[in-house]
Amino acid sequence: MSSASDLLTAAQPAMSHVPLAELLRPGSLDEVVGQSHLLGPGKPLRLAFEARTPHSMILWGPPGVGKTTLARLMATAFDAEFISLSAVFSGVKDIREAMQQAELNRARSGRPTLLFVDEVHRFNKAQQDAFLPYVEAGVVTFIGATTENPSFEVNSALLSRAAVYVLKTLSAEELDQIIERASQKITGLAFTPEARARLIGHADGDARRLLNVLEQLRTAATAANIQQIDTDFLDQALAADLRRFDKGGDSFYDQISALHKSVRGSDPDAALYWFCRMLDGGADPLYLGRRMVRMASEDIGLADPRALEISLNACAVYERLGSPEGELALAQAIIYLAVAAKSNASYLAYNAARAFVAKDQSRPVPEHLRNAPTRLMKELGYGKTYRYAHDEPEAYAAGENYFPAGLRPPGWYQPTPRGLEQKIAEKLARLRELDRQAKQSGKPKPGKPDKTE
Repeated sequence: MSSASDLLTAAQPAMSHVPLAELLRPGSLDEVVGQSHLLGPGKPLRLAFEARTPHSMILWGPPGVGKTTLARLMATAFDAEFISLSAVFSGVKDIREAMQQAELNRARSGRPTLLFVDEVHRFNKAQQDAFLPYVEAGVVTFIGATTENPSFEVNSALLSRAAVYVLKTLSAEELDQIIERASQKITGLAFTPEARARLIGHADGDARRLLNVLEQLRTAATAANIQQIDTDFLDQALAADLRRFDKGGDSFYDQISALHKSVRGSDPDAALYWFCRMLDGGADPLYLGRRMVRMASEDIGLADPRALEISLNACAVYERLGSPEGELALAQAIIYLAVAAKSNASYLAYNAARAFVAKDQSRPVPEHLRNAPTRLMKELGYGKTYRYAHDEPEAYAAGENYFPAGLRPPGWYQPTPRGLEQKIAEKLARLRELDRQAKQSGKPKPGKPDKTE
């Protein structure tokens, strides 16, 4: 008996009809599902449609939430010519030809041209700059669609001439509405309640993905002579598919941010959730391991130095075992990081020291701290008054100065009252007391030869 995935694969070449996504594409604003924060009464895009006043814009949102649909509806509402470019397949030559067509449209009919650029973030700076003179001259109304943060991916000159609208992932209820509409267009598409809920979860907020899967499932179910799709059939058909995971894009960095903040917030369950979400989406486990090493230094530090060791060991275990066995070591490390005592004292001290050194002058090393490997250097007094700490009481040269002349101790490192740093704070307090006593006595001990040479 053929599996659902076999039937699905075999059926795909025969699907030459209009895709369901196109068949159900809204013909009016009222048919659009979702984006009520932009399209509801009195909301910005609704007002733009009603005023019939086109303006350049960037539509920023995840895949399958209606960016292309809205652009086409705008062209109809504004009675404009519609030119569509894909940044994946187009170059400067295509842009130039599109602009020439827009100028021709204006000369012949006086109608405006709406230029829709899908995945505009894939155009480089020179390609994006090519639009500017035509946007400024009013030859085209520019609408760019992107799944990436336009603040980073769209040139500031182009961005300043366009309004940015953020489109949201479709909710489960909104995806359910789309399934209802699809069932009215095609026959032989019935689901058990459990399968329907799982399908909505699989779509992950992406309407286009939902419709494509619906169409493929209908074909596979027909071939298998199945009247109602259940979870077993659905799971077989979708076994090779993955959740949306935008490697290197906003979704990726949003999830790694959530993982890091869950660890910092000492929530092991949330940290495991985001860790598994990223693994499920195809993230490189070693990348996650490297981020864990960073977390150990940045958010735990000397409050629990074992965190860094455990993170490094987890990476080494993964490198030796690979997936899936090595992932358990990373998960164990994630839990440890989440429950460990937290301190950013080292992180703050390092940043403060870096910032100071970047702005400060190049101060000479004090003579007593200089190395003296040659006779001349010794004659110049290098290292002469250096005090060898191991020969001092408590192995500490009380009152000694290790900074350049004229630079007072800045106190960058301030240990927290958590974990091992409690002990470190006590140790530093004791050393400062010894410094105070040495200063009061006014009797610094004579220097001894540097035994490290």
